[in-house]
Amino acid sequence: MSALPELYFRIRDNGAAVFRLDAENRDRRLEMDQIAVVNTNRGDFKAQGDHMLSPEETAAIEDWTEKRMALLSRRTLDDIHRVVDHLNLTSHWAQSKASDDALEEVTDDLLLAMHDLRSVLVRKKADRISSGD
Repeated sequence: MSALPELYFRIRDNGAAVFRLDAENRDRRLEMDQIAVVNTNRGDFKAQGDHMLSPEETAAIEDWTEKRMALLSRRTLDDIHRVVDHLNLTSHWAQSKASDDALEEVTDDLLLAMHDLRSVLVRKKADRISSGD
């Protein structure tokens, strides 16, 4: 069995709770003491309670936060690529397989969502073009 890491990051919405692991106690039980909270939205963290983070803990948390934010960014971009695939599949479905009732159920929602997305994309593209001048 491999050695346990010193810190465990319990993923939660917008970050993680950070625990120090201790298996070297009298009962040989694994103890988890929460030492910090990470917020990946802001890219920061803070010590939990009265715990003073050591330089090693701080470095480990900063490293984990950087890696986690990069992973979440890659996942988001991958999700967007999937949305493009789904839009193409939806076009094919609407053209070749959808019943009139099914189209009636989704058309307004799809048109509004696509209009909103198009507006945002056009505005952002214009911003990028104008800032490149």
